[in-house]
Amino acid sequence: MDTPVPPRAAGPGPRRRDRHGRGMRGPIAPPQVPLAASRADAFADLVQDSVERLERRWPQLTDIDFLVLEVPRLDGPGHSWNDEAVPLGGTIAAREGRRARVVIYRRPVEIRTKGRDERAALVHEVVVEQVAELLGLTPETVDPRYGED
Repeated sequence: MDTPVPPRAAGPGPRRRDRHGRGMRGPIAPPQVPLAASRADAFADLVQDSVERLERRWPQLTDIDFLVLEVPRLDGPGHSWNDEAVPLGGTIAAREGRRARVVIYRRPVEIRTKGRDERAALVHEVVVEQVAELLGLTPETVDPRYGED
């Protein structure tokens, strides 16, 4: 009982707690809950759901890469600024050694929708339109329910 407590070594070691005695804060929600998914992850899931829905009818879609980008790049060759509309998606034809690609732009789609259901419907419409353009078909041929509310 007579042993004194040794003084704490004052060194530049890592701090385990902040000045109020609280530790590092953890995530707000566990990773398995929908709240933990970012908006970009949720949007990518909507695109994936739409692609899976179309792949049942069109198995050749497995040879196409589907990408999600934040916004369209309009500074490349052959692109010019247009005040009328911002594209919601685009296609890149297959070249030697590269697969065809369908690109969906997340921010323009999100800005045009208010809720998850409306966003899912618009994502599906954009995916159908881009697949139809790539395959040289009409959107109604790719998905018979295209354009229905």
